[in-house]
Amino acid sequence: MHTLRISTSDKAAIYQEILPQIRAIIADERNLIANLANTAAILKEAFGWLWVGFYLVDERDNTLVLAPFQGPLACTRIAYGRGVCGQAWKSQQTIVVPDVNAHPDHIACSSLSQSEIVVPLFDSARRCVGVLDVDADTLAQFDEIDAQYLGELAQMLQPLFG
Repeated sequence: MHTLRISTSDKAAIYQEILPQIRAIIADERNLIANLANTAAILKEAFGWLWVGFYLVDERDNTLVLAPFQGPLACTRIAYGRGVCGQAWKSQQTIVVPDVNAHPDHIACSSLSQSEIVVPLFDSARRCVGVLDVDADTLAQFDEIDAQYLGELAQMLQPLFG
């Protein structure tokens, strides 16, 4: 059994504490869904964000489909290029949105969401296979520190996607 350990309130330091813990947890488990579920739970517990989760590419209809998450009810499918998640998938770049109400084509799955960061996930062939999506109920919650460490997390998860 694993217990999350956090000894600081500094954002960068929290990432530095939890990333090795996530690495240890996913090293012991081969199942993708279990690993994504635990990763979402750790991020939610560590930061208290509104919503933390994953969307995975469904090649049958070229959409992102909801995968493990923590938080309120979410959109089930997102079209390629739509919303912040679809835009991050299409551009294959991390997108930080300080104010979702001012972002073009934002999909409001929850009216409580005020800011968002979406990080693309890649397999070993550098194909985008999904995204990590995080929403906060405060404006401008996410910055370059989040982009850096969540990008490192995405790289850590890459072997899970083959």
